[in-house]
Amino acid sequence: MGKDVIIACDFSSKKAVMEFLDLFTEEKPFVKIGMELYYSEGPEIVKEIKKRGHKIFLDLKLHDIPITVKKSMAVLSRLDVDMCNLHAAGTVAMMEAAIEGLTREDGTRPLLIAVTQLTSTSQERMEKELLIPVPIDEVVMHYAHNSKLAGLDGVVCSPLEAGLVHEICGDDFITVTPGVRFADGNVGDQVRVMTPEQAKEVGSDYIVVGRPITAADDPVAAYKRFISEFIG
Repeated sequence: MGKDVIIACDFSSKKAVMEFLDLFTEEKPFVKIGMELYYSEGPEIVKEIKKRGHKIFLDLKLHDIPITVKKSMAVLSRLDVDMCNLHAAGTVAMMEAAIEGLTREDGTRPLLIAVTQLTSTSQERMEKELLIPVPIDEVVMHYAHNSKLAGLDGVVCSPLEAGLVHEICGDDFITVTPGVRFADGNVGDQVRVMTPEQAKEVGSDYIVVGRPITAADDPVAAYKRFISEFIG
């Protein structure tokens, strides 16, 4: 399993994201297109960025009844993205339906990963607001196990849980981890974070990085630093 840094392109317009990507004259970073950009520009922005040679993680976090998710994934599979996701809380049946919809007639499909718990979710918030009294690492592991049972390729999780996910689901089960910051950086609104080197040590396969790169004075230099510290 090759490791990589995925840049979260959380921009609100085509102009903004293209100006950002234009900064990378030599590299073709793996990029994440999330709700803000997708809802602003629609599927065409995915196609245009793909034409530029970037791998794409389409981060729309589907969560609905199984048939709706199946039909939606069938539409997304035509965009030729490399990775997409859904919420593991949607049940095993929903995740199985998602794979059915995502798989093309020739048997190929993008990687499909599940969100366990968002990195903005703390133990206190999970207990008080979601009424889940179980320790957060147990919840994440249970969701990861369900994702594996459903046939998914991996999960989105905090880097704090990446090692345990691999222990339970196997080394080939992908861990995609947001919440990674430089030791001298600002953690923002994420409460469960690690440095790139720490994420590498605990077994993260992909790290997703947004503002520490996109809001940096020199985004290309910041990206190269993440690559250096995470991949070496």
